[in-house]
Amino acid sequence: MKRVGFVLKVKEEKIAEYKEHHKNVWPEMLDALRRTGWHNYSLFMRDDGLLFGYFETPESLDAATEGMSHEEINAKWQDFMAPYFEGIGAHADKMMVELEEVFHLD
Repeated sequence: MKRVGFVLKVKEEKIAEYKEHHKNVWPEMLDALRRTGWHNYSLFMRDDGLLFGYFETPESLDAATEGMSHEEINAKWQDFMAPYFEGIGAHADKMMVELEEVFHLD
């Protein structure tokens, strides 16, 4: 199982809304994530909107995002969430900056 860490940046003026939407992620989106190998998925946010994501997947970030690219619900979720992220309207799953794992303690 590959552990993946990534960062994104939520617009500061959208942080509260972003958090609210993640209290009720669409059930179809949750099912798609599970179906495409996203396990133990967590998001953490700093006060300024810096977002750290972590999940475990059988292969890689690229394989996990590729799997989600075939899920119709993912396109809808990404369109819905795009205005919340800093950047030029791109989908968050295209802007994830993967972090190198430098230490792990089991």
